[in-house]
Amino acid sequence: MSISKTRQKLIDIARQLFAKNGVANTTMNDIAVASGKGRRTLYTYFNSKEEVYSAVIESELERLSDKLDEVAAMKMRPLDKVIELIYTHLIMIRETVVRNGNLRAEFFRNIWMVEKVRKKFDDYEIDLFRKVYQEGKADGEFDIDDVNLVADITHYCIKGLEVPFIYGRIGHGLTEEASKPLVAKVVYGALGKKLNN
Repeated sequence: MSISKTRQKLIDIARQLFAKNGVANTTMNDIAVASGKGRRTLYTYFNSKEEVYSAVIESELERLSDKLDEVAAMKMRPLDKVIELIYTHLIMIRETVVRNGNLRAEFFRNIWMVEKVRKKFDDYEIDLFRKVYQEGKADGEFDIDDVNLVADITHYCIKGLEVPFIYGRIGHGLTEEASKPLVAKVVYGALGKKLNN
């Protein structure tokens, strides 16, 4: 098994243990035993449980980045792409939290560590929105004076919606299909366009 595959296996096993037992109730020895690797192998890749936890968060954010890349590569109008990126972000965050069981409580308890690990992802996502907004501005779809500022605002607005979205407090009772046109109306208005354009 290659170095990267071994490391990824350790991360996957740790994620499963953290999700089942919580971070506090999982030891480095638990991870080594469950992975079928020795403690020596585990410590070759990680110096502490905190490093493993950071790697788990990074791995989950890579899943989200990959999905956003897929959306960014789709052939669609920038107007529609913005909405798809927003929904993809929120849905993937919700799936990640639900999939990780007990780990989700740790995400909310240890928010500063999550934010530290998340910085690279945040920069990536802001850049992704920046590119879509530049494309839309160049095509005459968006009336944006400052693309960088709008990309920043979009990212941080979506980030602020994560917890309410996860708990179903946004658009209660609405399906994704029913809510998309309503969200699009808000977003398109902010971008200086009307829905019928």
